[in-house]
Formats: sequence, structure tokens, C-alpha cells
Amino acid sequence: MSGRAQLMWDETVTGYDFGPRHPMDPVRLTLTRGLISAYGVDRQLKVTGAKPAGDSTLRLVHRQDYVDAVKAVSADPASADGSYGLGTEDDPAFAGMHEVSAAIAGLSVGAAEAVWRGEAEHAVNFSGGLHHAMPGAASGFCVYNDAALAIARLLELGAERVAYVDTDVHHGDGVEAAFWEDPRVLTVSLHEHPRTLFPHTGWPEETGGPGAEGSSVNLPLPAGTGDAGWLRAFHAVVPELLAEFRPQVLVTQHGADTHFEDPLAHFAISLDAQRAVQLACHGLAHDHADGRWVALGGGGYAVVDVVPRAWTHLAAVAAGQPIPPESMIPEEWKQLVYARTRQPGPMRMTDGRWPVSYRDWQGGYDPADRLDQAVLATRKAAFPQRGLLP
Repeated sequence: MSGRAQLMWDETVTGYDFGPRHPMDPVRLTLTRGLISAYGVDRQLKVTGAKPAGDSTLRLVHRQDYVDAVKAVSADPASADGSYGLGTEDDPAFAGMHEVSAAIAGLSVGAAEAVWRGEAEHAVNFSGGLHHAMPGAASGFCVYNDAALAIARLLELGAERVAYVDTDVHHGDGVEAAFWEDPRVLTVSLHEHPRTLFPHTGWPEETGGPGAEGSSVNLPLPAGTGDAGWLRAFHAVVPELLAEFRPQVLVTQHGADTHFEDPLAHFAISLDAQRAVQLACHGLAHDHADGRWVALGGGGYAVVDVVPRAWTHLAAVAAGQPIPPESMIPEEWKQLVYARTRQPGPMRMTDGRWPVSYRDWQGGYDPADRLDQAVLATRKAAFPQRGLLP
């Protein structure tokens, strides 16, 4: 392998725009790219584009009738009537929807190809991670499921074991659905409990379809989960599963909406804990997947204070040059923030909680603690199906 990391980027992705009142403001992508540049991270990895996903690639996951429907509303947004999940409050139709969605998908597929072929060890597409899109429908702000498409492309290229770890606050339901009956893909999702958050799926008992029992692992955590609990849960489940599965490639999704400032969810996670999980995923890729790591963005609706910092940390971790949390934000980026949003930007690359500490699961669990109950439920449901102790 070259050992060089890649950042997948094309200005086209900033056209993924559901309108001025929609929470997924594309300025989050512009500001992330600007902060990456302000820190010089883009000089520490290769910035490259990729061709948009064509129909043959999209059909690896999506039905052709759905792709045709996206194309139709892309050409005429006024024709969207809610069919296929298009034209809804979550997924309003907009001109060029197909083209920009295919561009985002193409970047994630290109990342997977580069990592598999040894052109890069790590590849990041922070515009990706659109994990809710289903084979035949848009869902949850997601039109094409670039994460599932990247995994499907890896399988097409010959990968026999691909692990997907989703740390978004929402359940990674679309990726799970795409590989529900495929034992070659291990999907692990940590998310807010389905009782309190969309898409209201991702229970511990959801462990995979016939012939793929134990290939889907879901860890729903209580609303209000904070840094120590989140890291405890991650390390109580993910490393053991990856050690057993021995993936050839690790694909991870890093939705920034776990943050305590996010307006659409109920976790209390800091930027510092998000960075800690990014570092852990990097280490796990080297421990279990020969360093092959595809890292994607995802949700995140605190578009100034949280998302750009979280994904700039992600790019820097992939580049092998993590940004110290106490670093002051470059003035040039704060000027960009004000010019684009008329808001002041954050001052540092930390929420003041670094280093984040947590209790290791091996030290025992508290049966009265709601988070420990959640972890144990997941371990009991999925671990025995993989030959592991709960």
C-alpha cells in the first residue's frame, strides 16, 4: 500500500440542498472543506474527485425504478408527490437531485476502490454517510445510500469480509437493510434508542436475516448518553466483534449529530469524545483490516459549531496528523464562517473535555445502570451468534 490518505472532494456536493428551511444545510460541507484547508490538512493527504455513480453502480443497492424516479423529480421537482419518499418534508425534491446524489455516491465508491486497490490506506468522504436511503426509497435526508454502495462495490471487487461501524445518533437502517442477508458484511450501529428517535429501528434483537445471523449488531443507547457512557459502549462491543470478524476493509460512518448541541437528537456527546472514537476506528482498521479504512460523514445539524470541527478532526486522523484539541481555530476560517452565515465561529478544536475517560467493560458492569443494561442486551443478542461470550 502507498500509505497515503485520500480526501474525496468535489464542489458539486455543496448542491445537495433541500432548501433554506431544511436542517441539512450544505454550508456545513463548505465550512468543513474550508477548515480542513485552514489547518493545512489538505496538504497532508491527496485531495481527489471521482466520477459520479452511474446506473450500473447505483443498481448494486438501489432498484432501477427508484433511480428513474429520482431522475424524474430531479428534472422536474414540481412533479414529486411523495412516491418513493421523494417530495416529502424530510426529502424535498430539488433540481439536480439525481446528479448531486450520484456525485456523493461516486466519491464514496471511489474511496472504497482506492483503498481496496492499495492506492491509499485511508480515504475520507465527509459529504457521504447518507445511511438511511433504502433500495427503493429516499429516507431521512438521504437519496442514494453511498455507504451501502461503497460496501457493495468492495464485494464486487472481491472483498469477502467488510465491516461497517455506524456512530451516527440515528440507526444505520439503510445499510443494515442492504446487507441483512449477507454474511460477508458485518454492520454495527450505535445510536439513540428507537423509542425516542427516528427511524425507530435498531433494537438489539435485530441481528441479521436467514444465513446471516449475527451479521447485524445494534446498540441502542438511552437519550442523554454522555461521553463516558458512549465510549464505554463503543469499546464494550466494537473491538471484540472486529477481532472475531477479521474484516478486509473497515467502513465507518461518523455522523456529528451525537453532539450535545445538535438540534435533532438527545445525546450529550462532546467533540472530544467524537475525536476519541475517530482515533479508535483508525486504530481498529490497523489492528484488524490491514489499515484499510473508508471513513464517511453523516448527520450533523449544528452546522457551524460542530460539524466542521468534527470532520476536520476526522480528515486529520486519517492523514496521520491529528489536530491537538487545544488548537486555536485559524482566523481565516472564522472570517469564512461570518461571511457565509453571519455567525461567530468556535474558538478551539475542543469542547474542553479532552482527554475523555471511561470505565472499561472488562472491569464489570452495573445491572442497575441503564447504559450497562443496553450494552448487555446487545451482547446477549448478537455475541453468541458470532461465537462470542455475552
